Amino acid sequence: MRRLQIEHETTYEYAETVTLLPHKLLLRPREGHDVRIESADLTISPAHHLQWQRDIYDNAVAWASFDEPSSRLSIASRLLLQHYDDQPLDFLVADFAVFYPFQYPAAERIDLEPYLLPVFVSDQPLLGAWLRPFWQPGRAVETYTLLDTINKAIAGGFAYEQREQPGVQTPATTLAKCSGSCRDSATLFIEACRNLGLAARFVSGYLCATPVVRGQGATHAWSEVFLPGAGWKGFDSTSGQVVGNDHIAVAVSRHPEWVPPVSGSFRAATPQSPRMQVAVRVVEIQA
Repeated sequence: MRRLQIEHETTYEYAETVTLLPHKLLLRPREGHDVRIESADLTISPAHHLQWQRDIYDNAVAWASFDEPSSRLSIASRLLLQHYDDQPLDFLVADFAVFYPFQYPAAERIDLEPYLLPVFVSDQPLLGAWLRPFWQPGRAVETYTLLDTINKAIAGGFAYEQREQPGVQTPATTLAKCSGSCRDSATLFIEACRNLGLAARFVSGYLCATPVVRGQGATHAWSEVFLPGAGWKGFDSTSGQVVGNDHIAVAVSRHPEWVPPVSGSFRAATPQSPRMQVAVRVVEIQA
């Protein structure tokens, strides 16, 4: 078990006083048998009203509504948690799914359908061609081996690029550039899995690693694939690793652009671009 402390502060500074519209915050990690939150503090300025809810993916969402105009917005999250997933390879896939290709049971497929549909439909032929060296129709390959090979191929064959722009690259763009951010690598892996008929989803969260993998920050993105018998298993296409207790999942989504940590808007008398600063720190707390 690891005890991890996460500090995440986002500030926006505006050229003039603005009216802040509601902001959506995805900052609280997903709790379960592997993650337990000991304490959590969320400090927001200016004056506001905070409302918590669960979205359709069971992510913990905080909505902040603001009571007064301001020229500065500050959102600071501080968490202490316990992470127990120290053996990420300790899982068993159901007998019928040990080898690919396989079919999800009809009852499960109904719920998995959104995670089987590609987001970037026009890129699917290109992805099919890229996947040909890993698998061809008529061949059987161990399912985990196939996923691990694709994951490591992205990590080893694509250069890491830290991009500040919002959103993700299309898989076609990532394949053409042979580079991308962690978000882009995860998106490529997810769309490749969907091309193969495997249910996959996007995960945003934090990474606790020393040294930090390929220079990325402590915020991170990766993928999860649904394997019958094992459930949702995480694959990090930036490092090529299976996800364990150095990854802290905050939010999952079918679409890779739907779960930024902070999102919202404002009204101003004149057009302007606020100055944004983000500081994230993830450290292990020794017992």
